Amino acid sequence: MKLYNTTRGLLVEQQGRFHRVDAGFDELVRGNDPRSLAEESLKSTSVAAPDANEFLAPIGSQEVWAAGVTYFRSRSARMEESRDAGGGSFYDRVYSAVRPELFFKATARRVVGPGANVRIRSDARWSVPEPELTLLLNPRGEIIGYTIGNDMSSRDIEGENPLYLPQAKVYDGSCGLGPGVLLSNEPLPKITAIQIQIMRGGRAAFEGNTTLAELKRDPKELASWLFRDSSFPDGAYLMTGTGIVPGDEFTLAHGDLIRISIDGLGTLENRVA
Repeated sequence: MKLYNTTRGLLVEQQGRFHRVDAGFDELVRGNDPRSLAEESLKSTSVAAPDANEFLAPIGSQEVWAAGVTYFRSRSARMEESRDAGGGSFYDRVYSAVRPELFFKATARRVVGPGANVRIRSDARWSVPEPELTLLLNPRGEIIGYTIGNDMSSRDIEGENPLYLPQAKVYDGSCGLGPGVLLSNEPLPKITAIQIQIMRGGRAAFEGNTTLAELKRDPKELASWLFRDSSFPDGAYLMTGTGIVPGDEFTLAHGDLIRISIDGLGTLENRVA
């Protein structure tokens, strides 16, 4: 069962049939049993499936946070990009540390949905998308759903100095979410595949794939760290890190089409403005 935020309001979909949810996104996330609330909506008369241009980012008042260096590939890429700045060993240590790297990613107004444009910073020379399994957490820190996240990143800015991480990660249009939320508190299978394709001029400029088996940290563990000494009255999103990083010679260009697919969640498409 999937939840979609649309221009017609909140819709739940099961087996290809859409039903209107009699609640707002924040109300559903704050509820004690969002899945049951969504299931109640399945008893109502179905409505027409949304057109592609009706889908919005599946977010209300939630903050978006992210975890870093949770895949070996990400560890290696971060060490390489920051070596000249003397920060390479930081990423090696955090990869094996008990405490994960967690950082703030976006407010709701900086998040774009399916079909909308993500952005690269005007002062960046080396930018990449990062495809990530993203957790939807309720105010108690429990996983209630999963969606696809695109953590847009300026590798040259972060690589110049690790203290520039917020500028490399947080800016308008730096975060994509969607297309919908799979409502479930069950772990996704380790064989779940994550794929990315970047199209440029009608051709694939980059393609990559991984699986959740390569994710070093357990999603519930990451959620528990996020909620240590921090409260989220409307819940939160948590990106779990990326296992796919293009080679050092690749950078995004304006007009590129980014397609991120995760088994069971669908495909998130965004164009680079």
